[in-house]
Formats: sequence, structure tokens, C-alpha cells
Amino acid sequence: MMRYLRLVMLGLMLGGCGDDRAHPMSTMAPRSDLANWCYSMFLEVTAWDFLILAIVIVAFILAVFFFSTRVGEAGPPTAVSSDLKLEIAWTLGPALILLFISIPTVRLIFRTQPRTAFAGELPITVVAHQWWWEFHYDDGSGAITANELHVPVNRPIHLKLVSNDVIHSFWVPRLGGKRDVVPGQVNEIHFSASVPGEYYGQCAEFCGDSHANMRFRIFVDKPGDFAMWEKAQAAPGAMSAGDTSEARGARVFANSPCTTCHTVNGVSKGYVGPDLTHLASRSTIAAGVMPNDPQHLTEWIEHPDELKPGARMPDFGLRGAELNDLVAYLESLK
Repeated sequence: MMRYLRLVMLGLMLGGCGDDRAHPMSTMAPRSDLANWCYSMFLEVTAWDFLILAIVIVAFILAVFFFSTRVGEAGPPTAVSSDLKLEIAWTLGPALILLFISIPTVRLIFRTQPRTAFAGELPITVVAHQWWWEFHYDDGSGAITANELHVPVNRPIHLKLVSNDVIHSFWVPRLGGKRDVVPGQVNEIHFSASVPGEYYGQCAEFCGDSHANMRFRIFVDKPGDFAMWEKAQAAPGAMSAGDTSEARGARVFANSPCTTCHTVNGVSKGYVGPDLTHLASRSTIAAGVMPNDPQHLTEWIEHPDELKPGARMPDFGLRGAELNDLVAYLESLK
């Protein structure tokens, strides 16, 4: 019976999901051990739900169509005010249902919170800001990036989640469940991605005006590709010389208030906004809101608050040649 219910339920869900490539935030296409555990628990709990539904429907049909008819005149009313067995049954029944559902849930919680580190795991500190994500690689490389996290395939990943301001929630549907990011507290996620690719993430806890624009991506790379990427991220930023557009843009950046908030290794040590040392190596800007290309980067510098309500990056009034040079410089930071 349970096996039949699982098959029916799985068929209905797969029929409603369609091609998972068209649904990048779907939880029905797990791509890590953690996501697979969550998906299996979902199937198990839903199977119990279907069984309970079947029992309720059968009991309802029996009560309405088979046990509700009276033949002849009604007998005298009973003097019994309660039925102890019935009361015990409808008390124990829901309690057992909750027990059956809680067991896989508690089991998964302990499974995802190991007390000892996995051999060869990659430790990464995730810092949530309004409204962007910062990633520090704690494996000695010194690599720091924003809104795009790269991890190697089939290697244990240990994320330490901290918040710089309010409560956020870290969620990558295909790689694992949600985990709150709370100020003054360190929460953790352990997972190992099984399939290389690009996976979409989102803050899942309302955190202000641009909560919906607090997006990020996780890139699961082959080990060799990840090693090359991490080495490049730990290197100093590109230096421009001469009278090129990039060199003029570097001077515009160095003499602007941008240096107060943004870090570019060897140029500035800002700490309020994302590290821009390797900005051009990222596929998106503004926490995943727009693609990273000269046109969108120009629009972002000109009108940050219009494109991302509540953004703390002001419009400094850069226009014309200065803006074009600044964009050329930023797009050279690979």
C-alpha cells in the first residue's frame, strides 16, 4: 500500500514540475546530499499524509453510506455521556501521526548538523548584508567574493552563516534546505554538491525593501576549474597604466567616494559594499539582479536606488566620459 501511494504521489509531482531546467528554484531536482535528504523526507512525510487521507475518506464513506441508516423507530436515548475507548483512540491517533512525521524530521536535523568536521571539507564564511551576500574562503587562500559562490563538486562544503544587520535566510533549493542567518549567531550548513552547474539562491526571510532582490548563485565546478578560479580570486586586482580608458577609470575610482565602501586590492580598503577586486569575473551585479555587462553596470552606477529600492549605494552624479572610463576600469577587474 505504501509503495503504491509513493508511486502515485511521485507521478503527480513529476507531472506538475515538467523540465527542471525551466524551474531553477525547484526543490524537485536535488543536486547534493543535503537536498536529496530533504527531498526523501518530503516524500516520506507526504506518503504518510496520503495514507491518512485515504483512511479519512474511507471512514467518511462508511459513516455516511453504511452506518447512518436507522430501521424502524428510534430507540430510547442512551445514558452514556462518553466513550472512553473512542476518546483514547482520537487522542492517540493524532499523537501517533505527529510521531511518525517528527521522526524523519528530527533524524534529518541531526544528520545535517555533524559534531565533527568532514575530512577535506571546504570552510566558507557567509556574511549576509542588506541586500547582498559576501563569501570568505577560510581554507587559507584568502579569496573573497560577493553574490557568487564557487565550490568544487563532490567535496564536503561547510558554510558558516552570519548576519551583518538583520535576520536573513540562506536558501539554494537544489542544494539544500533553508537556514536562518541571525545577527550575533553562527548557523551552519553542510553539503556536498553532486552535479556541476549553476544553482540559484535567494534570501528567504523578509529583510527590508529589496528582500526580493537579495539573490545569489552557487557555481559547482570540477576540482581543476575550482582550483584555477580560487587562485585567480586570491590574486591582486588588475592594474591599468598609460592613457587608456581603463587607466583613466582607475583614477576616477581612486579619487571618488567609491573607495570608502568598496575594496579593490592595492587601491582601496572599503568595507561597506562588495569587494570589487575581481568584479568582472562575476556573471551578475547588484546581487544577481542584472547581468554583468557595460550597459547594465552603467545603469546601476547612474540609478542604483531605482533599480534596487533601498540600496545604500548613492548616485554620485558621474556621467559622460568619466562614467564610461569608470565602467571600462571595473570591467577590466577580472
